[in-house]
Amino acid sequence: MHFGKPVRIMLIEDEDYDVQRVKKTIEPFKGKIQLVSAIPSGNEALELLHENPQSYDVVIMDYQISGGLMGVDLIEKIKEIDPMLQVIVITKLTINISDLNFANDLIEVGAFWYCTKYPGDIEYIYQPTDFALSIFNANEKKKLEQEKSRSRSKLTKNIDDFLSQKKLVGESEIINDLKIRIEKCAKNNASVLITGQSGTGKELVAANIHYKSDRKYENFVPINCGSLPHDLIESELFGYEKGAFTGANKSKKGLFELADGGTIFLDEVAELPLNAQVKLLRVLQEGEIEKIGRTEKLKTDVRIIAATNKDLGKEVMEKRFRQDLYYRINVVPVSVPPLTERKDDIKILAEYFLDNYCYEMKRSRPVLSKEGEKIIREYNWPGNVRELKNVVQRILFDVDDIITEEHVNQSVIKLPVDSISSDTLFEKLLDSKEIVPFQDAKKTFKNKYVKYVRDNSSSDADAAEKLGVAPPNYHRICKEVGIK
Repeated sequence: MHFGKPVRIMLIEDEDYDVQRVKKTIEPFKGKIQLVSAIPSGNEALELLHENPQSYDVVIMDYQISGGLMGVDLIEKIKEIDPMLQVIVITKLTINISDLNFANDLIEVGAFWYCTKYPGDIEYIYQPTDFALSIFNANEKKKLEQEKSRSRSKLTKNIDDFLSQKKLVGESEIINDLKIRIEKCAKNNASVLITGQSGTGKELVAANIHYKSDRKYENFVPINCGSLPHDLIESELFGYEKGAFTGANKSKKGLFELADGGTIFLDEVAELPLNAQVKLLRVLQEGEIEKIGRTEKLKTDVRIIAATNKDLGKEVMEKRFRQDLYYRINVVPVSVPPLTERKDDIKILAEYFLDNYCYEMKRSRPVLSKEGEKIIREYNWPGNVRELKNVVQRILFDVDDIITEEHVNQSVIKLPVDSISSDTLFEKLLDSKEIVPFQDAKKTFKNKYVKYVRDNSSSDADAAEKLGVAPPNYHRICKEVGIK
């Protein structure tokens, strides 16, 4: 074992005889262990620690020291000054070294190790090698605690930055109620089901719940259930061992294993096929995952947050979603309101997106005119916050100083259902003037309608929003109807 700088020791001991015993015990490790101070009372030791908190790595203390402050109380005071400072306790108490109650009391208040003072030869308070090793191990633990603290500080800053950038923007009563709901969800471990229309910010809500919870230092793993190929769902969620099947050249961790200790976000959970729902239910019930090719089950500690834009109760009634799974994931329901229910937040959101995009683009921020603001406020925003965000970004490519009514109108892409009547759709369907079987008519209508939406959308994501489906499902529909 390689040691760098010597481990610096503070000894709290009121009997000179025992001070000499400790010195004799660590003497063979000169250069590796340095006795910096020998203090006769707990209060004096605390004063010195307050003055020089960084001067010591390990404290060795007599459990029954004189002066009033001793034992558990002294350990607690030392830990208040420096939680990472390791404490080794030596005691004359007539206690069996294996007494679990005594050991647990010491560990609970933060002691690293303890030993009993044996009567006899002054050179041996304990076996020198074992005693020294406990000091080295205590020092290593301090280093690990310091590194962990630095990592936590960095993570905390990253989380704070994330929450400042991904906050729920708005001051309406309904959005303030949602913020309170998120805070309550963050304080417990129950499964959460987030419902709301596409584009309302369900993943943003899930991320806020995770990063405000005690699991915030662990992974947040989002999964779009609609994008998982049906034949690969099990391996993606639960992983597999090397050699489990042809082509499995190495082991792979599943998403649940990656999320262990943290949170897994199942977006579009209604898109999971029934066989995958069964496997997910087993994980929720037993807290174990079955990796393909592994005989033993793997324990996992994962919080589930699911989201959907569908009516899961209706999906259950129509046998497309398991009732038992529905009850499992819907312990705490959270509803995200559409933008039409929070009209007072529309201007606030528009201004927020303007500020962010202008900062990213390193350009001056244009002024939103009253006429432009009126159009933004009165539009029904079928794509919700996501659509508003896209419209603001689109506007900035054409505007220099003032955002007018015309700029807004040009940037808002109307839904096709707003501008085309059912009679016109029927005429488009029956171009050939032929009567066809009902299934063929449905297929023809689907092909024409999906193509129409695609041709009247700014992007695939925009088209998916208008059709009310997740982007991966939109791509699948396009493939089914034969369009790119």
